[in-house]
Amino acid sequence: MKYYILFGPPGAGKGTHAVAIAAKYNFKHISTGELLRGEIKAGTELGKKAKELIDAGCLVPDEVVEGMIENAFDTITGYDGFLLDGFPRTLAQAEALDRILAARGESLNAVISIMIPDEMVFERIKHRAAIEGRADDASDEIIANRIKTYHSQTEPLIDFYKKDGRYHEVDGYPGTLEQNQARVLKMVETLV
Repeated sequence: MKYYILFGPPGAGKGTHAVAIAAKYNFKHISTGELLRGEIKAGTELGKKAKELIDAGCLVPDEVVEGMIENAFDTITGYDGFLLDGFPRTLAQAEALDRILAARGESLNAVISIMIPDEMVFERIKHRAAIEGRADDASDEIIANRIKTYHSQTEPLIDFYKKDGRYHEVDGYPGTLEQNQARVLKMVETLV
């Protein structure tokens, strides 16, 4: 089984590009955001707790997200690999993922990082909130907090994955969606 991470700031296009990558390589796209939104929609206890944190622009506790990821690895079949989107977001989660995979006799193949500047993060999240009606992306304050959280908690993963050569970066701008996707797919092709 192959394991890849789609990395980058909020609004970089990870979810959008994941669909194309997953289709081309028969990977299961696992979005922690979608897993959490499913729990919220179902009104589970986990969903209620997650909604409070997400509405405040905070991260959901590691053990909750790690449990959902491990469950997905255990129960999803029929794919050649997994494409993680939105996990890991912290060094502790990255270390946990390595432990989860090692316990399965597996390891992470590569991190594909789609990079965009902060101004574009703000612009894209605002646009997405308007189009998709996502309340968790609606206010300027929440978007600013998400950008700050990305820089303080998630960005350190770049150095973590660079140490052993698993980190690969591609620009998620400028250009059309198709041009950006072509760049991302070209990079993935070199890693699969």
